[in-house]
Amino acid sequence: MNILWARHRRVCSEITHAALAAAALAASFLLRFEFAPPPYVWRMMAVALPVGLALKLATFRAFGLRDLAWHYVGFADLGRVGAANLAASLLAAVGLSTAGPYLAMGAAVPRSVYVLDFVLCLAFISAAHAAARMLREGRRRPAPGGLPTKTILIYGAGKAGLTVLSEIRAHPELGYRAAGFLDDDPHKAGTRLHGVRVLGGLGVLAELTARRHIDEVLLALPRATGGEISAVLDACLSARVATRKIPPLAELIENRVLLGQAREVRLEDLLGRAPVHLDQELLGAWLRGRAVLVTGAGGSIGGELCRQIARFEPSSLVGLDSAETALYEIEQDLGDRFPGMPFRPEVANIQNRRRVAEVFAQHRPSIVFHAAAYKHVPLMEAHIFEALENNVFGTGVLAREAGRQEVETFVLVSSDKAVRPANVMGATKRLAELVCQAAGETAPGTRFIAVRFGNVLGSNGSVIPRFRQQIARGGPVTVTHPEMHRYFMTIPEAAQLVLEACALGSGGEIFVLEMGEPVRILDLARKMILLSGYQPGIDISIAFCGVRPGEKLAEELQASGEQTVPTRHPQIRIFTGPSAGGRALEKTLEGLARAVETRDVGRAVLCLKELMPDYNPSGVLLRRALGEEARKAAAAGALA
Repeated sequence: MNILWARHRRVCSEITHAALAAAALAASFLLRFEFAPPPYVWRMMAVALPVGLALKLATFRAFGLRDLAWHYVGFADLGRVGAANLAASLLAAVGLSTAGPYLAMGAAVPRSVYVLDFVLCLAFISAAHAAARMLREGRRRPAPGGLPTKTILIYGAGKAGLTVLSEIRAHPELGYRAAGFLDDDPHKAGTRLHGVRVLGGLGVLAELTARRHIDEVLLALPRATGGEISAVLDACLSARVATRKIPPLAELIENRVLLGQAREVRLEDLLGRAPVHLDQELLGAWLRGRAVLVTGAGGSIGGELCRQIARFEPSSLVGLDSAETALYEIEQDLGDRFPGMPFRPEVANIQNRRRVAEVFAQHRPSIVFHAAAYKHVPLMEAHIFEALENNVFGTGVLAREAGRQEVETFVLVSSDKAVRPANVMGATKRLAELVCQAAGETAPGTRFIAVRFGNVLGSNGSVIPRFRQQIARGGPVTVTHPEMHRYFMTIPEAAQLVLEACALGSGGEIFVLEMGEPVRILDLARKMILLSGYQPGIDISIAFCGVRPGEKLAEELQASGEQTVPTRHPQIRIFTGPSAGGRALEKTLEGLARAVETRDVGRAVLCLKELMPDYNPSGVLLRRALGEEARKAAAAGALA
């Protein structure tokens, strides 16, 4: 029967509707005449039934009732059924009243029959659709492979929770049984939704878990804030019950089964950041059909920029990196995701002028995203010359070549550490911003733009992978200082906002991405331990290891003297502030070049301080510089 219905769904649907409509019309006559119609009524019915049925079927077809999915009928479908029945009853009344004298009916059909027919036909068809859905949802098939059924609680008695419940009933092969809803709204407590009771809020979770043997709590809170998810997670871990979350709509668009996409609660869920909304039309017009070059393409941000840019169909995408393995991996990833998009990997060092010129001459990029940089703060404190060579002079090589080749847009991926820098990495990123601004003055045909943002969750070298490794080893998880704060955003979010900012810029701007509230690293460590199923301080300990050279307790996104300029995107702002004059910058770069060549730490620090008075070198770097000066003085005295 199911096979027959599946193969001939529309025909079977029309036959069913015809039978129900005929039964409703016949019942209307019988009710009108109290189940004892006189002989002339039988003659009237013999004419009225085929005529009325033909008019009704034509109306039902016009309203598309034969295309309704019987097993998934909803309120919108029932509304269509009601409208179709009303129109069909009116059409049948007009048709039979007009054609009655010519059809030898013997008498006019009583008006009450039309009213009864509308009510009964609507009831019959609606009941049939509802029964089909109930029958499907009421059936229970065993899970494949003999898998046991999981008893779950659905946290969130809203639309998402009801959708999850419908999925559980529609897909019993997933092996779930809903024991009830949880919701902190006191007005919902004790009510039933689709036959399942709302058992209360988080306060009853521990009791329910023990009494009803709950295996899992499913968070149907697609728009919950980070604080709300943290509270639910804490309660679930205290009750020793597993937790999973229905992801936001953006993660479900290409998937079929909502419940099948339930996943573990992620750290980014706890941040509670609003999703990024991109101007697809603007970005498409800016990127489509253009040649785009991304430096640092093998890194976290560079790789994600490549993935986001590829969605907008550039004519070619050039990925440049000195790390061949990372470049190979992004090439394979893009080949799998975007098989028709031409990706050109180029192994090159941005400090090599000749090699950079070769890449620009070969691919003629219209847009350059410069994400290649040394970024590890403590490491760069010990390698100041390498940081200057790569982050400053390498940026200068790229910027000059971009101006020479008349590139339309050059985008520098900068950092919040460039604000009142307290370390070499931040100072070099601020100096790279000034280099780009100066390049814009000498090459007015190229838009030079910088984009600042904070830490990125899960990026290469970030604190997140470190914490995961420490938790996997059983701890302790090491945090530098109890009051260490940082701004965080996800890798896709950062890349998307970089694209959006660059499409908005006209040249010379420093864009700052809205980073939300700063996150305390200690809280981040505790949340990661909780997400791993452990109790902080009990199962996994937290140890403080001290602030490392060059680190601040809190980063900043705006320095003194910078003014805020809003953009049309709520998550992107423009900061304008004092920029170094061309001559002053050129003099500083010459001094830095000599300091790098002679390996003079003290001179390098003085040059940076001269150009950036708010640069505050770390004690370790100052001691190193002073030690070099003392050593030189001692050597000079010995020679004298």
